[in-house]
Amino acid sequence: MMPDRKFPLIWTVFLLSFVVLFAIFETWALMTGGTTLSRYTYEVTKAWPPLIFLLGIVVGGLAVHFWWRWNPEDFNDHRG
Repeated sequence: MMPDRKFPLIWTVFLLSFVVLFAIFETWALMTGGTTLSRYTYEVTKAWPPLIFLLGIVVGGLAVHFWWRWNPEDFNDHRG
C-alpha cells in the first residue's frame, strides 16, 4: 500500500510556517525595539528557572519519540 504523499506536505507547510513566523516576529522585534525570542526566554527562565529544564525534557522526549529504534520503512515494525 502506497502512503498518501499529501500528508507529509501538510506537515512540511506546518513546520515552515513556524520558521516564517519566527522570522517575521524577530524582525519586527529588532526593528521596533520589542522583545526578541532570546530576551523572552531569558526573562521567563529568570522568573521561573525550572522552565528551561522542562523544555529540555519535552525536546528530548520528542527526539526519542521520533528517532529511537523505529524504522517507518519496515512494515513489520508497528511501534511508531
